[in-house]
Amino acid sequence: MALTPLQHDRQYGEMDQVLRAYAGLPADDTDEKPGEALTAYLRHTWHSRPWAIGIAESQLREYARNPPGPLRLRLGEVYALPDTGRDEASMQAWLLTVADHLRRSLSEGAVPPPGAPRTRWEWQARFPELGQLLGGWFSQDFGEEFEEHEEALRDYLDTSDRTLAARLLGELHELLALGLAEEDCALGLACLGLELDPPAPYDHRAWLEALAQDVARG
Repeated sequence: MALTPLQHDRQYGEMDQVLRAYAGLPADDTDEKPGEALTAYLRHTWHSRPWAIGIAESQLREYARNPPGPLRLRLGEVYALPDTGRDEASMQAWLLTVADHLRRSLSEGAVPPPGAPRTRWEWQARFPELGQLLGGWFSQDFGEEFEEHEEALRDYLDTSDRTLAARLLGELHELLALGLAEEDCALGLACLGLELDPPAPYDHRAWLEALAQDVARG
């Protein structure tokens, strides 16, 4: 019987979040040090959902100790691990290494300090509503639907619940508070789905400031 969404979330949901953090990044954690992907997961999750770290640790350890057989994987009865670049022979040991880092982080209170996101996963996890705006209204299809940036923003505001617009405003202010250089700001917005240049005469940071003002006015 195929794995249901409820079963997935109960047995593998937070482990899946950890492994998604490795998309496009090497699974290069060692016994001594977590890699960039796991550090990004810990930095974001400690400051947003700290209770989830223990769940992830438990799910990773259970999966590593009881790996599913190939038949159950083919039938879709269990969670299929995403490609992390690790070969099958080293996967079990690596999963346990990741679980050990999560447990150590909890037991020692080793919390990565707050800071700007460092990976695409972290950008998207930290600024989900801004990602919704940029990826949905300011992507490569922009020219087929809108003539200018202001028109696209107005369409978002007119079609989105007010609570989502309020969340967007908070995320805009949080991003601006990071004080990123223009190059880093442009990279972060690209990670969130932006595929256009800001409207003249703005650079990326100035455009975010203008967006925040427009969203606040509603």
